[in-house]
Amino acid sequence: MITVTKHGVILAKTNLPFESDGVLNPAIYQDGSSVHIFYRALGSKNHSTIGYAKLEGPLTVVDRKTDPLLISIMDYESHGVEDARIVKIDDLFYLSYTAYNGINALGAFATSADLVTWERQGIIVPRITYKEFETLGKTNTYLVDKYQNFYTKKQSVKDELDFLWDKNVIFFPRKINNKFCFLHRILPEIQLVMVDSFSELTKDYWQNYFLTIQKNVALSSKYAHEISYVGGGCPPIETSEGWVIIYHGVHDVDGGHIYNACVSLHDLDNPLIELSRLPYALFEPDTQWELKGVVNNVVFPTGTALFDDKLYIYYGAADKCIACASLNFKELISELVRFKT
Repeated sequence: MITVTKHGVILAKTNLPFESDGVLNPAIYQDGSSVHIFYRALGSKNHSTIGYAKLEGPLTVVDRKTDPLLISIMDYESHGVEDARIVKIDDLFYLSYTAYNGINALGAFATSADLVTWERQGIIVPRITYKEFETLGKTNTYLVDKYQNFYTKKQSVKDELDFLWDKNVIFFPRKINNKFCFLHRILPEIQLVMVDSFSELTKDYWQNYFLTIQKNVALSSKYAHEISYVGGGCPPIETSEGWVIIYHGVHDVDGGHIYNACVSLHDLDNPLIELSRLPYALFEPDTQWELKGVVNNVVFPTGTALFDDKLYIYYGAADKCIACASLNFKELISELVRFKT
């Protein structure tokens, strides 16, 4: 078992209107000893923006803006900008997030050269209606067997405007074989996209993608602590042994769900190949700030920073605050290698 140290809450809500109901699920970018935090700020009426704070070292807050960094400006994000992740590919920062318009929650992204000025690039995931999804299931029975139970109850009278939710878009921090790669999550699995250019992501591309979706699954539920479904967590970390992917796994209990932090190891050239996965949760909700909140029993990992041999994992706790845990990274790699298939 990996020894995990929990350092407690590092950011909590304030009286500022844009973050008065909670802060959670931070995107993390490390620049030397500085850690930039782009966190989900929850205001009134369940409206989210992206706030900004800066750490010096892994835990010490040295700056925190009193206004949100990113607000809703596009129709597709009119009800919230949620759950960001960030990577730097070449000289450009890619901030992926969930765009919520009151009906649909879909993965989108913005880019920046300086972490200050951001340019919206739009929705990057498919906009497929539930009726279209049902039709595709008649051709690919895997969709029915694996996905249908999660979506049959979401049929809408506004079906032409009501799309399959696709969240947790997370870019890999470099191109793989000259392709952009990103994870995304259509319940109950984590899928992978690899393209030369984002212009490839057309309606036809996504139709073909769904017809063979089982070939695009990067992670599916395997163990008891993640048996209900899995979803994206932190941007993948490149090591000599493979990509370390920290994700969240969910299992149902009476009255709700329990969200755990989980970890797997994937092939460097083809992340669809899972090399290893820990058969136990990396860590789970067991402290007061994780057990009780806006949503109970939640640890939701979304970013990491590495200081010497210690990996710090930043996560949303009970959908109300941001906490941090750490572990020895070399020990984690050794443990993943031990469970290689």
